[in-house]
Amino acid sequence: MAFDRYRRVLALPGVRALLLVGMIARIPLTGTGMTLTLHVVNSQHLGFLQAGLVGTASMAGAAVGSPLVGRLVDRRGLRPVMAVTTVVQLCVWCAAPSMPYAVLLPGALIGGLFSQPVFGAVRQCIAAMVPVENHQTGFALDSMGVELSYMVGPALAVASVTAFGSTATMYGVAAGLVGSGVALYLLDPPTRSAEENAGQAIAVPRRQWLRPGLLALLGLVSGLTFVLTATELSVVAMLKAGGATAWTGLVIALWCGFSLVGGFVYGALPRGLSPALLAGGLCVLTAPVGLVGGGWGWLCLALVPGGLLCAPALSSTVDAVNRRVPAAARGEAMGLHGTSLTIGGALAGPLAGGLLDSHGPAWAFAVAGAVGLALALLAGLVWRKAPAAAEAEGTVPVPVTPVPATPVQATPVPATPGPATPVPEPSASAPAGE
Repeated sequence: MAFDRYRRVLALPGVRALLLVGMIARIPLTGTGMTLTLHVVNSQHLGFLQAGLVGTASMAGAAVGSPLVGRLVDRRGLRPVMAVTTVVQLCVWCAAPSMPYAVLLPGALIGGLFSQPVFGAVRQCIAAMVPVENHQTGFALDSMGVELSYMVGPALAVASVTAFGSTATMYGVAAGLVGSGVALYLLDPPTRSAEENAGQAIAVPRRQWLRPGLLALLGLVSGLTFVLTATELSVVAMLKAGGATAWTGLVIALWCGFSLVGGFVYGALPRGLSPALLAGGLCVLTAPVGLVGGGWGWLCLALVPGGLLCAPALSSTVDAVNRRVPAAARGEAMGLHGTSLTIGGALAGPLAGGLLDSHGPAWAFAVAGAVGLALALLAGLVWRKAPAAAEAEGTVPVPVTPVPATPVQATPVPATPGPATPVPEPSASAPAGE
């Protein structure tokens, strides 16, 4: 392993600032789901079903809006998109505390539809700013940053609601989202390299790159988040059944820590591994976890092998998506990657919950692992037959607005310390999620 690869990537102009701002900017985004849930339950005095519907509306909006916003980034650049989405988020979150439930539901949908493209944009900019031979390391660093954001965001939201109430927390989320948008607007990292901007400033028809190989990869991404979300829910259920609910935060925090270690090691490897291989390995190692007995300590040990593959598997899918699309469509492709992450997490909640209620954690672990493994095998088979070229012959060029390729330096936004214990939340606290 060559750990100096990290030194080379971090020495590139603008990369440190991008990674730091990206990590901090994701913290308020990762806390939105928990904030909405606690607001509906605590302040509006409704049930978890109603809270779940609000969360589903927000995720549905994000699933639809993510590729559309990414396409706008491809066409118009990052700054105007960040400006529009930040204004929408400010309006939605400042109005949300006074919205009755019937208005909050479509409000959450609109908020999700106009989500700030922080996750996809940071990955898009890494692909542009880091040389191709170091993409594996760059995406691994991003994956570790996402992990840290998910460890802080939901827990910080719970602490804030507990201390100050949901209304003040919503205003705090609005302030955090505005800060994130302003920071990325000022930083204005390039979404395409100088070479890409000079030679590929064209809009590529979707049919030229959205092919079976990429669709199989996106299915694999959904399978990964399905497994990770189901694992999280099963861990909570398993500890509750064993009378060890108090250890839930520690167990999930250690699980996230295993993912961080795996991501760090993977980023230092001289060559990446197939996403299908990494995802398949994670699923195989996750399936038998529910058979472990003997308390929370043994459960932590059982989570180590699969946990080590979480960040590597997800970062490898980002790298694979980047290699299968042309630079002019990278934003939309990263948006589709985000949509796939959202779909997997959204499906895991009710399906894993039903298995937990009817058959217990052992079956939930086993079925989630089997579903993920099937999707990994399918993706591997499709890749063998599908061409991997990013652009096919016969592409019809359509002029687009050139995106500046020179990064604008900005002072990184200082991190705000907060509790690091992750709080269980579908699609929010699983390792290396979106």
